Amino acid sequence: MKNNEQDLTTYREAVQKIKIAILESRFRSAKFSNREILSLYYNVGRYISANTRSGMWGTGAIDAISAQLQGEIPGLHGFSPSNMKNMRIFFEEWASQLEPNRQLTADLTDKNEIALNQQLPTADLEELKIMAFCRVGFTHHREILRKCETADERWYYIIRCANEFWSVSALKSHLRSNDYSSFGNIPNNFSLTILDSQTVAIATRSFKDEYLLDYINIKDSDDYDERDVENALVAEIKKFIMTMGDGFCFIGNQYRLLVDEEEFFVDMLLFNRNLDCLVALELKKDKFRPADLGQLSFYLSALDKYVRKPNENKTIGILLCQEMNRTVVELAVQDYDKPMGVATYRLDTNIPEPYSSLIPVIDGVQKILIESEKE
Repeated sequence: MKNNEQDLTTYREAVQKIKIAILESRFRSAKFSNREILSLYYNVGRYISANTRSGMWGTGAIDAISAQLQGEIPGLHGFSPSNMKNMRIFFEEWASQLEPNRQLTADLTDKNEIALNQQLPTADLEELKIMAFCRVGFTHHREILRKCETADERWYYIIRCANEFWSVSALKSHLRSNDYSSFGNIPNNFSLTILDSQTVAIATRSFKDEYLLDYINIKDSDDYDERDVENALVAEIKKFIMTMGDGFCFIGNQYRLLVDEEEFFVDMLLFNRNLDCLVALELKKDKFRPADLGQLSFYLSALDKYVRKPNENKTIGILLCQEMNRTVVELAVQDYDKPMGVATYRLDTNIPEPYSSLIPVIDGVQKILIESEKE
């Protein structure tokens, strides 16, 4: 009974400390800016870490503190037990980078003296990283910490989230498609066909070597063709543009080219604002064949002659196929004087049969988790 009374006293003390930190934080920023929220969550995470990792708080402490906080500050959001544990993770995962000269174990000796109202310690970061880190919401940070192991990968997604204003769903999509590993790896001939080295670098970074198209619905994994994939992409054009990356604009599908009264149709035509050029996409269901590049090269010539505006750069062509031998692709693209690259794509139908039946179950679990996180 005595231990229970001590626990209650300890929890009440913790509740008061966190409550004061919350109210002071709100007072400092009427708008409750994102940086202020991250500072609060980081410091609360530090406080929780110090007390739970040292064993000072018993089992169920976080649940009890969360419940009391909800009672003392009506309408309080973001301090559920699961989110308070996320705050602990947030602190522990970032402490070594935000405070490289501070020992994490030092918190264990002065856990009752931890200030919960101090600013986020970003002095050791370069300005670009500080701005990006503070502009990204806590839910984004949580997803990045869940899915990314290395610091470089985490910073990649943080900076892109900040610069491109990704929603949480957009971030999850980019994480699933593994942008960090895919962007800049597309086999291409850009260095041979684009004169400006800076444009070559931008072009290389603008395309991935594989695109995850799991949001389109192709019912039969065998009985479909390129047009089925194209139509499904057009139906989900917003998601498709997000999949492609930053700066892409959709112009049309089955884009008609008239060459000496003969018609030709480009599967999909985009424009990239960063490259200031048209981008022609050709879809192939099967494995890459070198002959496919001949057709794409012709389309690029026709687009440059009849569609491209004088102030725009030359059109880039991307061949999307289901499989490719990278060595064969790299050898094949060298023979063309038009800028081209080859990438693969994956659909939900590419998931092995033993696992494909789990998709509805996984979707259901994700919906439940999303709803629970809102509480």
